[in-house]
Amino acid sequence: MSIHMRWAMCLGVMWVAGLAHAQKGETVKVAWIDPLSGLMAPVGSNQLKSFQFFADKFSQNNPAGVKFEVIGIDNKLSPAESLNALKAAMDQGVRYITQGNGSSVAGALIDAINKHNERNPGKEVVYLNHSAVDPDFTNSKCSYWHFRFDADTSMKMEAMSSFMKDLPEIKKIYLLNQNYSHGHQVAKYAKETIARKRPDIQFVGEDLHPLAQVRDFAPYIAKIKASGADTVITGNWGSDLALLIKAANEGGFNGKFFTYYTGVTGTPTALGKGGEGRVYQIAYNHYNMGGQMAQWMKEFQTKYKDDFYTGSAIHIFNYLSAAMAKAQSTDPVKVAAAMHGLKIKSFNGEVEMRKLDHQLQQTLFMSVWQKADPKYPYNPENTGMTLVPVKTFEPYISSTPTSCQMKTP
Repeated sequence: MSIHMRWAMCLGVMWVAGLAHAQKGETVKVAWIDPLSGLMAPVGSNQLKSFQFFADKFSQNNPAGVKFEVIGIDNKLSPAESLNALKAAMDQGVRYITQGNGSSVAGALIDAINKHNERNPGKEVVYLNHSAVDPDFTNSKCSYWHFRFDADTSMKMEAMSSFMKDLPEIKKIYLLNQNYSHGHQVAKYAKETIARKRPDIQFVGEDLHPLAQVRDFAPYIAKIKASGADTVITGNWGSDLALLIKAANEGGFNGKFFTYYTGVTGTPTALGKGGEGRVYQIAYNHYNMGGQMAQWMKEFQTKYKDDFYTGSAIHIFNYLSAAMAKAQSTDPVKVAAAMHGLKIKSFNGEVEMRKLDHQLQQTLFMSVWQKADPKYPYNPENTGMTLVPVKTFEPYISSTPTSCQMKTP
């Protein structure tokens, strides 16, 4: 073999080896766009810390060999402010965006990112939705560039109603929700699914209130009590749930609450011991997952004196790491293609990013508020209470169909 041939083969091996780790050592910037001011600031602050905590964890060890950096930008829970934040992030060369508080914000970001990617080939941006759960985003408004890592409102209601149908004491339900797309969808799917599974249950009242503006829910509690409701279904989150629960405790409402966000900042303190055995949460995680999650939560609490609850942050870094390793690149176009239909193991079992609509398919848990004990020891906000799992819903149970007609690039 000639010396030229040997050099050619050697260079070829070196090129392939380099390709296999083309992205190794790169720093991947993720812009986090959510509220750090106003009534929802405590939620946003907690979630920014969560993303930064796991960016550090995954930077230490991930299959792609990349480093992650999270840039936090306050959007004041405003779609207009969020679009300004998106532009600022893109001007800094950020190609990955995450957001989740407020479906009105999410809708604006999806539209803006779609237009940007169409007009700027080679500078595409991927939107990693951690908590905005309006089902329209993976149905009529679905986008190839949008990936949702939470379960949507319809999925959670499918599981919630399956649990509620087996509780004969539930006879009269009141719907109380925030007056924006998520709140409307909670009410819509509650009526549809419960009518299908328990047609004997009555809906005795329904209210929609402004998002993050109500400071006293006592008048709403008075209406709920007057209606004769034994159960409330609410998609409220942040201050809107914490203040609602506080008013219920003070107003002597002893019915059940079925929620999406009991574990979110402020609500455990508002609950105290007043909601024991009566307040339920449907979610993809809870405080007592055990294993690696328990260790992470302990570290987070020690570091920040706060509680970790946004498990979708873990999903996001798991997916970015796996997709970048698979694509051998940090290019958003290649990473999006690698995430499309990807199955991985995460903290709540095997999860799949469904090709049809980019809605993550995952296990959900119904949990109930009760005293912490040796079996379920995690103690949020020093309440002496916790969320205990009472029912597990495998992905096929809560999975809902999609009307998405996704356009792939």
